[in-house]
Amino acid sequence: MEDKPNIQLAVPFFMVRDMEASLDFYLNKLGFKLTNQWTPRGKIEWCWLQRESVAMMLQEERNKEKYDAQGARGTGVSICFQCEDALALYHEFTAKGVEIKEPFVGNNLWVVAFRDPDGYKLDFESPTDVEEETTYSEFRRR
Repeated sequence: MEDKPNIQLAVPFFMVRDMEASLDFYLNKLGFKLTNQWTPRGKIEWCWLQRESVAMMLQEERNKEKYDAQGARGTGVSICFQCEDALALYHEFTAKGVEIKEPFVGNNLWVVAFRDPDGYKLDFESPTDVEEETTYSEFRRR
């Protein structure tokens, strides 16, 4: 009998201030799909989002004062999405109004990095053989 792996998936779970703003960002700008939701009071308070094989969860903080008192979100943490082509996602996301600093090469990866509406750092990365620390504009000039 073959043993099935016990731990199968790690899913980022973000507490958010404004579920509507977060859903607009993740669904309409990043292309995630809403695949599960919890609506105990007639509006989404928790949800599961998915794009291709990647999932994440969002939950709106009920106590806004507690949320605000906790300070900046995502400090010291990045969610790194490993992709086939991070530069294609850079073009897709910026065309939908996502503000992204210029992509660069780090650790043999194109890095497309930005923050969501709550300050969580998102990195979309794909392998490359382009020289370390090359920016996208430098790469395009070559």
